[in-house]
Amino acid sequence: MRGGAANPVRLRYTKRGKVRWISHRDVARALERAFRISELPLAFTEGFSPRPKVSFGLALSTGHESDAEYLDLVFAEEVDLGPLSVSLTEALPEGMAVTGAVPLLERAPALQEAVTAVVWQVEPVTADGAPIDASQLAAHVVRALELPTLPTARRRKGRDVEEDVLPFIRRCELRETNPVSVEMELTTQPRSAKPGDILAGIARATDLPGGLAEARVLRTHQWIERDGTRLEPLVADTRPRALEARAS
Repeated sequence: MRGGAANPVRLRYTKRGKVRWISHRDVARALERAFRISELPLAFTEGFSPRPKVSFGLALSTGHESDAEYLDLVFAEEVDLGPLSVSLTEALPEGMAVTGAVPLLERAPALQEAVTAVVWQVEPVTADGAPIDASQLAAHVVRALELPTLPTARRRKGRDVEEDVLPFIRRCELRETNPVSVEMELTTQPRSAKPGDILAGIARATDLPGGLAEARVLRTHQWIERDGTRLEPLVADTRPRALEARAS
């Protein structure tokens, strides 16, 4: 459907279980298929090859899970957002679920520019996949964060570069879960680091025997920070719900 007033909406969705192994592109395809099944009145771009006006947030690495993924889309007409999460979830692969939908201000900043920090829950193991002792890991994390730099090798623009990942770390704390996990809060602006980069930097800087690898990675939060206030993306840049306003 084309034409009509623009009605931007922001969705939050999850990616859990086996579906974590599908790529970012396949996630986009699954969501666009769900939009078609739900017969949503999407707005389209102009031109020779029109596309739905859908804008994704920060990409999630293949193999990582998330409770906090976001995308913005534009409807060509007003849509009742109340039942939207349920109808979309029913049309998505197992492990993907829409958990929130809010009306968005027109010309709201893009998610990739607006999100300034993300939180990860990481279950580390040694490089050969063996469990790691919690007290040993805690000691290495504390020691690493006290260092002036945390260099690690990263792949950027097709080549390996040496980079200090310490400036990306807001917080890195051991959690007494089973298995043991590390909660990391990392910045995303002007650049970001992956949890695996942080683990590699910790292991290298503290000479941790066996190194560190990721057994499981879960993105739990994304944050938009403005003027000292931290906002979840479903709270930032929202507008009143027109359908609810008319009904009241």
